[in-house]
Amino acid sequence: MSLTEQSNGLLTASVDFKRYASYSKGVIMKISRVTILTLGVADLARATKFYEAVLGTPPNTSYDGVTFIELPGAWISLYPLENLAKDISLEVPITRGGFSGVTLAHNARSKEDVIAIVERARSAGARVVKEPQETFWGGFSGYFADLDGYYWEVAWGPMFEFAEDGELRLKNNG
Repeated sequence: MSLTEQSNGLLTASVDFKRYASYSKGVIMKISRVTILTLGVADLARATKFYEAVLGTPPNTSYDGVTFIELPGAWISLYPLENLAKDISLEVPITRGGFSGVTLAHNARSKEDVIAIVERARSAGARVVKEPQETFWGGFSGYFADLDGYYWEVAWGPMFEFAEDGELRLKNNG
């Protein structure tokens, strides 16, 4: 990488990507886990309060204009929707409504936990779109939409178990 000072005092960086690509020749980079899920929200303060109530985890609001909810394995960040769209590209239109084809999920340890979590979400202002119930796949789940319309599934399934550290795993069928 090289830095060049422009006449206006700004620095510009240039990178020879071919040079860096040679370091990983024959090696495929593995993305080992999702680390942060960012949700674009209409009202940051309101969304922060909602997620603190539902997840029971104190949010990290030490950085202006963004909230981090530090969960084991993956964090959730809340960021104003308009700013998130601009961060991606000025050409990204902000559209809301309808089902995007994406849901967020939390696997609970029991059917009772599913019910309790959905009720906690309802109490915090979520719209429950599917009450907790037995599923066609042998589990038990319900869905709610958060304050910005993101769909969450809260589920328990007989094929899942939790490691000692809380990591979700598929049960060994062998």
